[in-house]
Amino acid sequence: MSPESQERIHRLWDEVSDVDAGHWTQAVAHLMAELAADVGAWNATWAGAIRVDGGAADDPLQGWRVAAVQALRPVEPLPEEGHFKEILKIWDRREIDPSFLLPLKDVGSFRTYSLRQGLPPAWFETPFFQRHYGSVGTQDAVFVAFPLNRDCESHFGFYAAQTFTEEQIARLAYALRGIKWFHRQLLLGNGLLLASSPLTPTERRVLQLLLTKASEKDIARQIDTAVSTAHQHVTRVFRKFGVRSRAELMSLWLRRAG
Repeated sequence: MSPESQERIHRLWDEVSDVDAGHWTQAVAHLMAELAADVGAWNATWAGAIRVDGGAADDPLQGWRVAAVQALRPVEPLPEEGHFKEILKIWDRREIDPSFLLPLKDVGSFRTYSLRQGLPPAWFETPFFQRHYGSVGTQDAVFVAFPLNRDCESHFGFYAAQTFTEEQIARLAYALRGIKWFHRQLLLGNGLLLASSPLTPTERRVLQLLLTKASEKDIARQIDTAVSTAHQHVTRVFRKFGVRSRAELMSLWLRRAG
């Protein structure tokens, strides 16, 4: 990797680290946009994956579920990430496509995997590829997986109209390998690391506001509900993270090396 490429990535790390704890969705969007532009990808995603009950013996996906997803750009004709969620519904039904087995190779270790490198040419002629990738202009996708523990991983995906080069894949791996704290923050923010159960969309919004100076009255106004209802959401967020106060909640985000 050239010194110029390394310097761009280091600057990007600095930009992401300067974002307030309550704005991780904006930070991940910025990170994805910059990296996608760097490697010529037209879209990118982040996904938080969890393993449920250790995985049943007869489950080819070893119990893994995608519990949270954020797309850089919505894909017509299914905006609001519906395009990607359609694939996830197939995953959850355990209708196994060969592409679903790629992320399971060397699971538990930092790794990259891509469609063009990991699947045979015949797969790119299948109806599955044509519907979910070819129809929106994607000819290759590369993914970077970062495990936080044995049952929780952070995955970034990048989608391009051309095949990714080895050098481009190496740049993505370098950029995402060096920010463990940020992967941890994304999983925390979606209730996938320390929370007793994943957060609902409303709870994720309340959590973002709790990590700012917003009062419960401010939170109620921003989520358009009564103060008493906002307090109930706050209480549930505290309970899921096993904390009793905003200060204890904030401390989870300050353990960047965790």
